[in-house]
Amino acid sequence: MLTNRLFQAIVTVSLACSIAAARDASAQTTPFEPTPGQAGKDVVWVPTPQELVEKMLDMAQVTPQDIVMDLGSGDGRNVIAAAKRGAHAIGVEFNPEMVALSRRLAKEAGVSDRATFIEGDMFEADISKATVMALFLLPNNLDKLAPKFLALRPGTRIVNNTFSVTGWEPDATEKVEGTCTSWCTALLNIVPARAAGTWRLGSDDLTLAQDFQLVSGTLGSTAIADGRVNGDQMTFRAGETDFAGRISGERIEGTATTGSTQEKWSATRR
Repeated sequence: MLTNRLFQAIVTVSLACSIAAARDASAQTTPFEPTPGQAGKDVVWVPTPQELVEKMLDMAQVTPQDIVMDLGSGDGRNVIAAAKRGAHAIGVEFNPEMVALSRRLAKEAGVSDRATFIEGDMFEADISKATVMALFLLPNNLDKLAPKFLALRPGTRIVNNTFSVTGWEPDATEKVEGTCTSWCTALLNIVPARAAGTWRLGSDDLTLAQDFQLVSGTLGSTAIADGRVNGDQMTFRAGETDFAGRISGERIEGTATTGSTQEKWSATRR
């Protein structure tokens, strides 16, 4: 027969096990909620204010024809907002709980058919098909990703919250006012075609140096000014002539305007 003391001990252990099991079951059914500032693999998670998300997508002129990607996509807000605009949007996130949360939120928003979330390392992600990158990363992360960004198709839009690749001058900067109190600045960079090098333009060499979208150099013995590449379109001034042209691989074709006179020009990479 059981003694009272042994019986009480069995009851106590059984009750403790029941409480622990109940706690485990509750933990399993409670939805994951991220906490701003929580540590991740490469960055801490800080959400982009929703009004800035919309501003970033506005600046990138996102349409249903775009493929929008977010690296370190967190709770998926950039991806979901892009999908609501009809774009096919993809988020890459290392934290599996964040991925699950993003998928749930996308389903609740009715865009799970256009919003895809991949559990993985953002530095290993294939971004080659993206036409828009919508990001909130630190400069050291962006600098590490810069070679991948430069390999994207000319004209691809990169919109960042607050930070950009070190040394890159934004093509446009906008700040959200009103209710936004922190992380309220959006930066746009448009991936430029590769213009650097020496080109043969008529009887002269067009020698160009390039710092992202800014170009400098000489046409023959004349220094060029105001050189800029926007996607595959390049403009610069040499002496009294304004040049505009489209870069297509190893060739540039366009028009040169001097006063009221306009003529066609072309150059071939040497």
